Amino acid sequence: MKKLLFLLAIYCTLQANAQPYSISFSGTDLLSVKVENLQSGLIVNLNAGDILLLSTPTGIPEVKNLKSSGLKIYPNPMTDKSTLEILPPVAGDATISVCDMTGKVLTQFKGYVENYKQEFSLSGIKNGLYIINVQGNGYQFSEKLLSNRRSSGKAIIARVSNNIQTVAEKKSIQDSKGVKATVDMAYNAGQRLKYTAVSGNNKTVMTDIPTEDKTVTFTFTECKDGDNIYYPIVVIGTQTWMAENLKTTKFKDGTTSIPNVTGDAEWAALSTPSYCWSNNEIANKDTYGALYNWYTVNTGNLCPTGWHVPTDGEWTIMENYLIANGYNYDGTTTGNQYAKALASTTLWISSTTTGAVGNTDYPAKRNSTGFTALPGGYRLTTGQFPGVGYYGRWWSATEDTPLAWTRYLYQNYNYVHRYSYNKKYGYSVRCMKD
Repeated sequence: MKKLLFLLAIYCTLQANAQPYSISFSGTDLLSVKVENLQSGLIVNLNAGDILLLSTPTGIPEVKNLKSSGLKIYPNPMTDKSTLEILPPVAGDATISVCDMTGKVLTQFKGYVENYKQEFSLSGIKNGLYIINVQGNGYQFSEKLLSNRRSSGKAIIARVSNNIQTVAEKKSIQDSKGVKATVDMAYNAGQRLKYTAVSGNNKTVMTDIPTEDKTVTFTFTECKDGDNIYYPIVVIGTQTWMAENLKTTKFKDGTTSIPNVTGDAEWAALSTPSYCWSNNEIANKDTYGALYNWYTVNTGNLCPTGWHVPTDGEWTIMENYLIANGYNYDGTTTGNQYAKALASTTLWISSTTTGAVGNTDYPAKRNSTGFTALPGGYRLTTGQFPGVGYYGRWWSATEDTPLAWTRYLYQNYNYVHRYSYNKKYGYSVRCMKD
């Protein structure tokens, strides 16, 4: 009895020390919010009206304590056996683990799970406090389980059922979307979260380091290109930018196609608008967007209606804002050291240079703007494709006769480089709201 009370005391202490922050979300016709911890990589998805509860796990460093409605355990405490009810956000391979308080894995189930409710039976767990952990593709759930089983046995996890939902059940869940639910996420003080909010076809990106209970309010702006592709947007200072690279194959009127030029000699001979995919592989479209020569930029018709390719001066306005507001990797407010604040936390080749884009140091500064710049490389005037993983390069709309001004990030730099280049180069484009 004393041992059971001691374990219950541990359980209550862990809960009391969690120091949760409650984050609510609002915005016109808000549908959902994807929350990504840029340091730990954890991702949770919330429906409109859901509340994000950030809790700091203590005493169990081996386990990321991400509790969620995606995992339910009953009965808890258990005597003979318990049922694990799992609702994964995506289908795919998953691992269910039972760990003791030292982090030792007692038993596991590994297999394919669908993204609907499924049940597993857990038995053979002797007296004690345990962590049940479910890890799949881009998600992780954890819950505590208290067992007062006296006799020991072999710990076993067995699939009980796949509770395939009927059409009526799915409709009922959809209809209850507005009902508030709490979604827990493991969080350590000082970590930066990236929010991607959805309203219809529109998306808005924000980043935040929560320090208290709050409501995050999103403003949505349409950004739709000539191919009817919608882009997420991010506000930086007084400017509104695309949060992804442009990938349109048509001008903004939606009827005029931009020539796709793949041959090296043909690309080298161009003095008219054209585009290509990095390494001429359309698989790079969704990740890196397209590469355009400056003749395409100079038409003034490349970006969505109400948007434009930023001028050299508008790039400088962003630079001055980021420097003045502490986005330099070291928090200083002079000098250009803000590249890390613009760069994605993934796909860059690693670097050991302090504060560099490819270095994981200063984690709170990584992609702190939500701009999410990716290393899509570029195309030379001779048609070759260097730099994927190393460089991200973007055109401005400003000519520097006979060249044009650009900005670029390099994995080994902690600053953003400004330089003018030959108009035949193929670079990425980010559009800015008029």
